[in-house]
Formats: sequence, structure tokens, C-alpha cells
Amino acid sequence: QVQLVESGGGSVQAGGSLRLSCAASGYTPYCMAWFRQAPGKEREWVATIDSAGGGYADSVKGRFTLSKDNAKNSLYLQMNSLKPEDTAMYYCASRRTTYCAGTYDGIFGYWGQGTQVTVSS
Repeated sequence: QVQLVESGGGSVQAGGSLRLSCAASGYTPYCMAWFRQAPGKEREWVATIDSAGGGYADSVKGRFTLSKDNAKNSLYLQMNSLKPEDTAMYYCASRRTTYCAGTYDGIFGYWGQGTQVTVSS
């Protein structure tokens, strides 16, 4: 059974930092991503990591950093210089491919339950 379990969310003031974790079990994913969804808004792609490297949404580039620990089958998202507009539920996602080949949420077959990030001004 494939599971993705996120942790690390919380409440911080603007300018602060948080580190999100996503632990995968059931298989070893090469393509993993973070998405987020704020109240009343559509889910949006945040960052991706796969065998080719990865990428970041323009809104987080330079502030967020992905890393992956293959030994622990885990993905991390270091979020620095947080802004109130980063407030959202953050979801870890993966798909059974070597390369993600896209950022559309519909191509990801596995999702975690989400972890809330709240940034106050």
C-alpha cells in the first residue's frame, strides 16, 4: 500500500521558516512534488523533483528548496522568507515515473493528507 505522510507544518510570522517533510512508503518514488491550496483557491504546483532535477514555481523560487533523502524515502521542502500569501494546505504528491513530465496535479497518482502552513503578517 502506497502512503505519503506529510509533517512539519505550523504557524509562523512573515519572514520566518518552516521545513516540511514527506515520508513515502510502499514504493520508492523518483518523481515527487509539492502542491498547495489556499482557502477558496485552486490547488497550485509549488515544486518538483525527479531524476532530471526539478523546478520551482516562480512564486517560491529563491525562497523554497527541495531535497530528497533516498535512504529514508523522504522529500523535504525548506521554506524561507515566508509570506502571508504562502498560507495554504501543502500536499506531497508522487507518480510512478522516473520523470514527472509536468506540473498538472492530475498526473500525480499518490497524495498525502496535507499539512497546514499559516504565515501571519
